[in-house]
Amino acid sequence: MMFEIKQRRGVIVYLHHLRQSKQLRRYGSIQYVSRKMKYALLYMDEVDVEKTVAKLKQLRFVKRVELSQRPELKTEFDEQGKKAYKLTEEDQEKFDR
Repeated sequence: MMFEIKQRRGVIVYLHHLRQSKQLRRYGSIQYVSRKMKYALLYMDEVDVEKTVAKLKQLRFVKRVELSQRPELKTEFDEQGKKAYKLTEEDQEKFDR
């Protein structure tokens, strides 16, 4: 049996009252609940995100739902970024020693 990694996505759900935050368990795993700002951070499978977000938006106690932007962010950095930075003569002398 092979272990298969599933793609997950973070979903931020803003609530009117925190009493209903326990009801969010059926939509994904709750990672964090902010009492001050009244939101919950859920993680769910990437394939189910669209259906689940549509269901969450229909709930009465939900103000709004936001998706995490992390999957769209570029996380691999190439060597070209280092070439743009040039050392001054003074710094170059420090590294030549």
